Amino acid sequence: MLSYEELTPPERELWDAFPEGRRVDLRTGVTEADAPSSGTQWGPERTVRAAVVTALLLGANDDRARGVAALRLAGTRITGRLDLSGAEIRHALSLEGCRLDQAVRLYGATTRTVEITDSWVPGIDAELARIEGDLDLRRSSVEGGPLVLVNVRIAGNLVLSDAEISTVGEWAVLAGGLVLDGGVFARRLTTRGGFRLPGARLLNGLFLQGARLGNTGGVALAAGDVTASTVDCSEGFTALGSVRLRRARIEGLLTFEGARLEGDGTALDCVGMQVGDFDYATAAPPSGLVDLRFAQAAWCQDSERSRPETVLLEGFTYGSIRFRDAASAAGEGGTPGRDEVARRLAWVRRNPGYAPQPYEQLALWYRRIGHDDDARRVLLAKQRHRRRTLSLPARAWGHLLDVTVGYGYRPWLAGVWLLTLTLLGTLVFGAGSPTSVKPGEGVPFQPLVYTLDLLIPIGGLGQRAGWYWSDGVLQWLAHLLIVFGWMLTTAVIAGVTRTLQKN
Repeated sequence: MLSYEELTPPERELWDAFPEGRRVDLRTGVTEADAPSSGTQWGPERTVRAAVVTALLLGANDDRARGVAALRLAGTRITGRLDLSGAEIRHALSLEGCRLDQAVRLYGATTRTVEITDSWVPGIDAELARIEGDLDLRRSSVEGGPLVLVNVRIAGNLVLSDAEISTVGEWAVLAGGLVLDGGVFARRLTTRGGFRLPGARLLNGLFLQGARLGNTGGVALAAGDVTASTVDCSEGFTALGSVRLRRARIEGLLTFEGARLEGDGTALDCVGMQVGDFDYATAAPPSGLVDLRFAQAAWCQDSERSRPETVLLEGFTYGSIRFRDAASAAGEGGTPGRDEVARRLAWVRRNPGYAPQPYEQLALWYRRIGHDDDARRVLLAKQRHRRRTLSLPARAWGHLLDVTVGYGYRPWLAGVWLLTLTLLGTLVFGAGSPTSVKPGEGVPFQPLVYTLDLLIPIGGLGQRAGWYWSDGVLQWLAHLLIVFGWMLTTAVIAGVTRTLQKN
């Protein structure tokens, strides 16, 4: 047990201030001299032993009659290990502009608000801790060891804004199973190592605006199975490594507006994710592929500059699409223009191989907003893509369906063919002289009706059976019109059937 007599002057000042919660500030007012990075040069007049801090937080000099006790220390070097593992701490801890010689241990501790701001610390281990308040590390540097928050429960917020966390290992922040009643505020956070929080429950969201997470060749942000109200990776957020959000459940907004995703291989992994609003308008295309398989979004928004070279879309469903680029909208309110349909089809075709579901999903959205023509255009593109995967005979039949009726999505093409062939036959046959099968009997020869009789395979108009041609060329033309008539009829039936079946 420490005695008052063996305390140094700075320690006695802290001891006396603790019962009233007064701050002890040992800074000189000179910016360079007060920087925690130069704290190894601070002398005894600015040094407090970790054992003194520990003793006070565990109840030493807890004179409640004098006020609300709290440990508030600024501009101080703390020597020795600050180890509060398993402790029940009833007082707030505030360190500002301090330098700690050894890592802080709060393993399994129960404590109130912990503030270590503008400070330098070689690692923090708070695994299994319960913090009835905030954990505030604003503008601090955690160097050498990671920030460990595995299975921690925080009643308030985790504040990492403007902090720097560097580690020699793969992970700068280990926060799997973290539970917050508040949110993670990590604006402009810089890490050398990944940020890992799989299975975390963040009631008020994860805010990483302007953050820079560095784990080149590895995972910059591992947030699989996270449950959060919001995940904000915008305003210049940079991931030097992949971002993983597999099976994440985000009730509100997930945004990468203005972000840069520079992961190798898979830059963004959102397989099985469920999100309310998905804003994928990154500042530039990601360096790797984007995996959206079986993700669900109430609405999604992107821009042409954000689209990756490869995107996996099979099973991705969305309720609506919003258009960020002014050039891709025909008017206000996100109404798609014709060029936008082409852009969306180009986006779908970035999915490797043929997958029907992305086309069906896009067509479903166009139908939902009343753009049936655009939906048919998407479904036609789907059939053309599918045709490339078929055998040679099937491809030939597909080309015939495409040219004649647009796979049933452009039935008016059959009318164009019928009109063209009718005009051709009428002009050619009208210039010739056919021979009657029964001279003096039957109806007079009529080129228009004769041509229609050849093109319509069902029924008869009394012309085809009553006349024939001595001229071999005209007779061959008559045979070809019969063949074209059957082909058109078959194509129309097949195309309409395909459309009705939504195949």
